[in-house]
Amino acid sequence: MSGNLRFSNPETMPKPVGYTQVVEARGGRMVFIAGQVALDRDGQVVGEGDLEAQVRQTFLNLRAALEAVGLNFGHVVKLGIYVTDVSQLPLIRRVRNEFVNLENPPASTLVQVSALFRPEFLFEADAIAVAPE
Repeated sequence: MSGNLRFSNPETMPKPVGYTQVVEARGGRMVFIAGQVALDRDGQVVGEGDLEAQVRQTFLNLRAALEAVGLNFGHVVKLGIYVTDVSQLPLIRRVRNEFVNLENPPASTLVQVSALFRPEFLFEADAIAVAPE
């Protein structure tokens, strides 16, 4: 990735699985992407009751947002993930790994929530990206 980003996992911290403990961004343009859910471009729910379909659509929406500003998942420095059933973490990681930069994955937070803003949604994610100057 660009020289303005440094991904590190200090030896003094627990070894992460699928994310980076510390991402340092110097210079560049910051892009904040609002929470995305499994809605297609027409606003229709994708995968009602199907977590895998919802995770995939959510990451497709994040990719579309990144592409709209000339970026890709290699520019993502932070992911926020909200899920109604954390026991599904292996499935979430598998789909996420189809999208994120596996060599330098973003810093991430995953939170189990009792509900999202509409009952049909099982998953939501937001992102912060940094573009080089």
